[in-house]
Amino acid sequence: MFKNRYLYPFLHIIMWLGYTALPQLNINLRDSSRPQVNPYSNGYYWAYASFSAIFLFYFHSEYLFPKVYKQRPIRYFIYLVVVIAVLLVGRYMARINFVGNDINQTLFYVNGFLQYLYIFGISASYSFFTFYQKQQSSQRDNEHERLKSELSFLRSQISPHFMFNLLNSLVALNRKKSNLVEPVLLKMSDLLRYMLYEKDDKQITLDNEVKYLQNYIDLQKLRFGDYVDIDFMVKVPTFSKNIEPMLLIPFVENAFKHGVGMIEKPIIRVELQMIDNQLLFKVMNKFNKDIQEVKDGASGIGLTNVKRRLELLYPDQHSLLVEEKDNFYTTELTLNLRQVA
Repeated sequence: MFKNRYLYPFLHIIMWLGYTALPQLNINLRDSSRPQVNPYSNGYYWAYASFSAIFLFYFHSEYLFPKVYKQRPIRYFIYLVVVIAVLLVGRYMARINFVGNDINQTLFYVNGFLQYLYIFGISASYSFFTFYQKQQSSQRDNEHERLKSELSFLRSQISPHFMFNLLNSLVALNRKKSNLVEPVLLKMSDLLRYMLYEKDDKQITLDNEVKYLQNYIDLQKLRFGDYVDIDFMVKVPTFSKNIEPMLLIPFVENAFKHGVGMIEKPIIRVELQMIDNQLLFKVMNKFNKDIQEVKDGASGIGLTNVKRRLELLYPDQHSLLVEEKDNFYTTELTLNLRQVA
């Protein structure tokens, strides 16, 4: 449908002004049933001929087609024939009363019928067109609602998954470094605040997402200390971009989940930079290809979730590359971001 709601009425007005004015502009127009007379020179007859055509057009497009045609097609054709017949009789009465009755009645009805048939054809074309447009719009709305519901589910799914991983980190830290539990809980409160108040926003600033990543990485540094070589590099000239909340954290989570354990000198590298409107996000972790991991039911939820959100929110605006090489697992995300309004 047209985006401007006033365009449709405007086009209709222009169309009917042209249709009703044409007989008046054509001074040579003659009635084929009485050549020496221009019947449209009489205002009453001109008004009836014009408004009966307008009535037929909208009676068909707004009532007969949408409300009768699909449910009762036979009744639709009966109503259509009756309406045209009534309009023809009324037109004949207007002709003989306001212009004169010395006409060829049969030829008059044939001419009138052809004119109304022409109006019906335009109305039918318009009705099918608008019906198709409404169907397309309805399908788009349904698809939008479906994707919106799916996105809402994906967002709600990532929070308990992330919470589960945080609690695991806290339990592990409590066993080894109980004196760090308090500062870790403070870091966790910042992360949980972000999850509660930011994740439901459609878009957040890149600055908020980077702070969230930094808090999470700081939490892991407290947990692992010097055992894991962790580096987080940010090269962003401006943070005035919008991004989907909690979009980047699953990649970092995955690196800590699979890059720490039975691995000699674990290394985790996180790089984030902006080049114009393009975000480049790279996460790399060392892994031991000789160890077969035992996966639980929650394994892989985070990455599967974020891949689907990328498909929904950034179609044709992102690329995701995953590579395993020289005992390093590397994920590279390229994303086109918008400026904050």
